[in-house]
Amino acid sequence: MRPHAVHAVIAVKSLDQAKSRLADRLRPEHRARLVLAMLADTLTAAAAVPEIASVVVVTPDPVVADLARSMGAAVHPEPRPAGLDGLNSALADAAAGLRHRHGPVDLLALQADLPALRAEELADVLTLAPRGLRSIVVDHAGTGTAALLVRDPVADLEPRFGPGSAGKHIAAGAVDLTGDWPGLRLDVDTAEDLDLAIELGAGNATSVALHDIGWPDRVHQPVRRVC
Repeated sequence: MRPHAVHAVIAVKSLDQAKSRLADRLRPEHRARLVLAMLADTLTAAAAVPEIASVVVVTPDPVVADLARSMGAAVHPEPRPAGLDGLNSALADAAAGLRHRHGPVDLLALQADLPALRAEELADVLTLAPRGLRSIVVDHAGTGTAALLVRDPVADLEPRFGPGSAGKHIAAGAVDLTGDWPGLRLDVDTAEDLDLAIELGAGNATSVALHDIGWPDRVHQPVRRVC
């Protein structure tokens, strides 16, 4: 095991629930395609970070699971019942599964919809995060959490994702990491977020999907990005 290696966990819900805030702009099958594409770009960036030893995707969706496996990620079935706080229960359960398989390891909970994420951004975060503590990267909106990092091989993940998650994580003792990481901070929920991702440079899978979908204005030809 590499010293201070990090094991990442990403939660993805069923595709039929995908990106409801884009329902007025995209048909259900297009939203599902976009979710898969953004996950692919997120996994591609994470896999390019040497310090990330493995990635686990926790999901109830077989299509998401197939994509994750095809890209070298492990799959953890969503716990049933997931409880009142499904996302955090799923992340905590997958994190416990990681520790069961790999022993005491550092953990990273990462959003699945980071199409403009760069591997060097994640690598920088892992370098800057203080050991022995939890850290977060606040999202571009300033209230959510793009990433939660536990640089302690025995401390629980204790995810608090959801509305106002940044404040909840910080109130629980997490360090707010500061850095110029626009791709990492840009989790996509709205049409405006998608346009921002295009401006930053969306990954190849997302660019192809948006091109095929016919997303307006600024997607013309997908360009392969080198992380």
